[in-house]
Amino acid sequence: MVSGQLRPGDAYPSVRVLSRELKINPNTAHKIVAYLVSQGFLETRPGIGTVVATIPDSSRKERADLLGHEIEELVVEAKRLGLSTEEVIGALRAHWERLSRTGAEGDVKEGGRRK
Repeated sequence: MVSGQLRPGDAYPSVRVLSRELKINPNTAHKIVAYLVSQGFLETRPGIGTVVATIPDSSRKERADLLGHEIEELVVEAKRLGLSTEEVIGALRAHWERLSRTGAEGDVKEGGRRK
């Protein structure tokens, strides 16, 4: 049955199993698997079959880029309120320090994502 959470190295269901369990056309299941392989989420290993790929850790820049939308919203709102860059940076620094003191960062694992 196709369910549960798969981890890197786990066998991925065959096209036949996917099409049967998801009640989709085998050609559609094949396209899905091919797409996941092309995107690096799955690997095909000779003699083993298709397995879940190990996704490389994101770079520091990639993690920072994830905040792009939120930062843009912050800047737009700060401009709307008439705040200066220095005021926004000061507020950001104050929040950062407050969270660091309260141990809230302990809830954040390396890489910036919450546990």
